[in-house]
Amino acid sequence: MAEHHGVTTAPAIEPDTEPKSPFLRACRGLPVDRTPVWLLRQAGRYQPEYRALREKHSLLELIRIPELAAEVTLLPVDAFGLDAAIVFADILPPLVGMGLELDFVQGDGPRIGNPIETTRDVDLLGTPPAEETMAGTLGAIALVRRELESRDVPVIGFAGAPFTLASYAIEGGTSRDFSRTKAFMLSEPAAWKRLLGKLVTVQAHYLLAQARAGAQALQVFDSWAGRALGREDYLRYVAPHNRELFARVAAADVPVVNFSLGVSAYLGEAAACGGDVVGLDWTLPLDEAWERVGFDTPVQGNLDPVSLLVPWRELQVRIDDVLDRADGRPGHIFNVGHGLVPQTPVGNVRRLVEHVRERTSR
Repeated sequence: MAEHHGVTTAPAIEPDTEPKSPFLRACRGLPVDRTPVWLLRQAGRYQPEYRALREKHSLLELIRIPELAAEVTLLPVDAFGLDAAIVFADILPPLVGMGLELDFVQGDGPRIGNPIETTRDVDLLGTPPAEETMAGTLGAIALVRRELESRDVPVIGFAGAPFTLASYAIEGGTSRDFSRTKAFMLSEPAAWKRLLGKLVTVQAHYLLAQARAGAQALQVFDSWAGRALGREDYLRYVAPHNRELFARVAAADVPVVNFSLGVSAYLGEAAACGGDVVGLDWTLPLDEAWERVGFDTPVQGNLDPVSLLVPWRELQVRIDDVLDRADGRPGHIFNVGHGLVPQTPVGNVRRLVEHVRERTSR
């Protein structure tokens, strides 16, 4: 294993022009023997093994200790035979390295102890390299890559998009209306630009570091821009920074998934910001959404995750609807349109994966 700034990294491997992994093939729009499937938030509270670990460790401990993060990452892959592993982490810890105080409050979600309130707060934020601030996640990626190499199951790294991180930093946590974020964005446009510029720098470095650590694909989550902003504000205040982020991350030379939640009103513009694969939420039928971004662009999605709470007879109908709309085109990765919810029955996850595999095997 190689060393990079004190972080154990996977050995450098030349990109395979014809990967064996169905997931990586689909990311490139190549033919596959079956539709690959993995699930957003596939490692989490619906799994009893995860809940047992959470009884012993805080969420931040599970994220920051490489061996624990790797163990959680592998749980769903081992249990269900998924076609990709996404490193167990959270989008918010990079904010800690920038100078913000992060905690996860039981039953209340993430909390920022010193949220951004003034333009001076923006100017005080640092942009340290990920090897100094995110060593736990980088180490977990290297461990998972080593474990899964022989199985041809790739590891996905990820990070939050600039607007989403800015909204947490300004709101101090989750928000229903993003009023503080939008007020700051509109009243302090210069400081907003500086803030998102710093976030682009930090996140681009973090994503590139994840690829160096062994991630074979990357995903950028823009969870809140589509919930908070109309089309014109998105194009003016968000899209330029997303384009810059994707342009920088292209240097990783691995597939990059652009997943923006709630952007149906401007899906084409959000997809045009960059990335090799477009992650689709559940708000549009898959074929309609795919047509909007272009059938030559690989897509990922887009089952409503709440569908996994219903009886199998109904869940199967909804899985088949997604597959029917994909119509066997190359470049489809089956996934949910947002993260699995904690109440998800384990049995439904297993049956979903088995059904997609059986239904699409050629």
